[in-house]
Amino acid sequence: MFQGPQAYITPGWYPGKVAHGKVVPTWNYVVAHAHGVARAVEDRDWMLDMLNRLTSVHEVGQPVPWRVGDAPTDYIDRLLRTIVGIEISIDRLEGKLKASQDEDLQDRVGTVSGLQQAPGDEAKLMATLIRKATGEKSSGQ
Repeated sequence: MFQGPQAYITPGWYPGKVAHGKVVPTWNYVVAHAHGVARAVEDRDWMLDMLNRLTSVHEVGQPVPWRVGDAPTDYIDRLLRTIVGIEISIDRLEGKLKASQDEDLQDRVGTVSGLQQAPGDEAKLMATLIRKATGEKSSGQ
């Protein structure tokens, strides 16, 4: 299971609370479920290749991208003995996005506003997802 942004949604953000009162709290989330057989991989060459590829992806935006080869070989060899890779042959992949799609537009707009003011990056990410789902333009946030 791979979890994306998630956030508690209070009915206090819904204009519908005042208008009709038919609102309840909810939890918005993004998740993907990978179904398949996982296997532990302890092969040094496989692991080194994976670490090189993973590092390249995540370092690409750095002013001076770090490479596994920048560290001393004996240090990397020692670390490789402590890492176990996991490989999953995926038979089925399921994803779900719950981003207030079932709420009235005015309540979704209120939720976006509330999430933008809430602490934490996940709240901001969820606000962006809901805003995109409603077709709203970003207000610079």
